[in-house]
Amino acid sequence: MRDENDTIRTLSVPEELEELRCDRFLSEELPEYSRTYLQKLFGEGRVEVSGKTIKGSRKMKTGELVSVRIPAPEELKALPEDIPLSILYEDEELLIVNKPKGMVVHPAPGNLSGTLVNAVLFHCRDELSGINGVLRPGIVHRIDKNTTGSLIVCKTDAAHRLIAGQLKDHSIHRLYRGIVCGRIAEDSFTVEGNIGRDQRDRKKMTVVREGGKPALTHGRVLERFRNYTYCEFRLETGRTHQIRVHMAHIGHPLLGDDVYGPKKCPFSLEGQTLHAMTIGFVHPGTKEYVEFSAPLPDYFKDLLRIL
Repeated sequence: MRDENDTIRTLSVPEELEELRCDRFLSEELPEYSRTYLQKLFGEGRVEVSGKTIKGSRKMKTGELVSVRIPAPEELKALPEDIPLSILYEDEELLIVNKPKGMVVHPAPGNLSGTLVNAVLFHCRDELSGINGVLRPGIVHRIDKNTTGSLIVCKTDAAHRLIAGQLKDHSIHRLYRGIVCGRIAEDSFTVEGNIGRDQRDRKKMTVVREGGKPALTHGRVLERFRNYTYCEFRLETGRTHQIRVHMAHIGHPLLGDDVYGPKKCPFSLEGQTLHAMTIGFVHPGTKEYVEFSAPLPDYFKDLLRIL
């Protein structure tokens, strides 16, 4: 069903992306939209080649023109909630927040309240980008529910596109702090391995031999304890659960991670001990590099003292 309010995006397939699935092609070419949102467009018949609707699994050919009909933004369904925010920086184009532990970034079916989006809607009112739809206004990237730290929220569509572009080309500087199980012998290390969906448990990600998406994590040891290691991680890519999956893959899962690590933990923790400390990027307005850091949460500092 066509609507005169739809926005039409037409994309030409370059030679280097031939044989790529169309859903992956659109994910590469339209990074400002989430993969879930793009799948929804396929399901609604909004993606066409030569006037015919196609599925996300269709392989692309060089020179083909892919037409995507983006529907006009729906009426907002997530509601503003007066939830305190820890703001690291704010201007007319973006907001940098320090997300607390236990807070989900955006609403999902059955979980429409208490999220960062609800809090940001109250704080920013109508000043949020609408690119990722009604349940993710302003959200250009995410961190897990039990990961704390720095997160960018975009107030304008223009800022959203520029930040999404930097995420796509991996130019955003991201440093994390985490405590892992076991003692890491090397002072610095690198973990490289494609990350994809675990075929045995679709809710989990894993390092895969074939398929998946390339992922690269650099780490350095900050301090060693008897049975744990305090590390800093630098991401070159930003895959789902990347640090958690990579560290579990090399036998050093994050302390408290009950998904990728031991089910029992000797400390009273709420999920993985992971903090998105520093984020740096080219500001969409000034075009200058800026960097922001979120202080370690109290639980993390207390745990370091105990160890």
